[in-house]
Amino acid sequence: MGFNLTVNWQTSPAEEGEFCRDHSITFGSGQTIQASSAPEYKGNEHLVNPEESLLAALSSCHMLTFLAIAHLKRLPVLSYIDEASAELGKNDEGRLAVTKMILNPKVVFAEGVEVSAETLEKIHEKAHTNCFIANTLATDIQIKF
Repeated sequence: MGFNLTVNWQTSPAEEGEFCRDHSITFGSGQTIQASSAPEYKGNEHLVNPEESLLAALSSCHMLTFLAIAHLKRLPVLSYIDEASAELGKNDEGRLAVTKMILNPKVVFAEGVEVSAETLEKIHEKAHTNCFIANTLATDIQIKF
């Protein structure tokens, strides 16, 4: 199984001595988003940046894995909202990296479905263990619930 996308950058007007960081990303599904670098790196604050994209990939993967596990356990979920965050810092080699990612999912189960804190923790732990993106990343990932 493989995945693909196209990143497309074309020159456009910018301040003297600078370059525009805006670009598009077209996914294999056919969807296109407009992106840039983070504002701290002279990017467009109104567009998605790579750090946000990385965090979104982790949060989405964890959620989808969580939902699959809950489904298998016959625990219907009504909503799942994650207010995730990431921190940029220096890694062990002294280079800038996303050094911490925090998922903060709030899960609401169907009316009448009781899920203990222990069961919820176990589902999140299993989701983290089986999330493809989490297994790919070499950074501190925390899940708060």
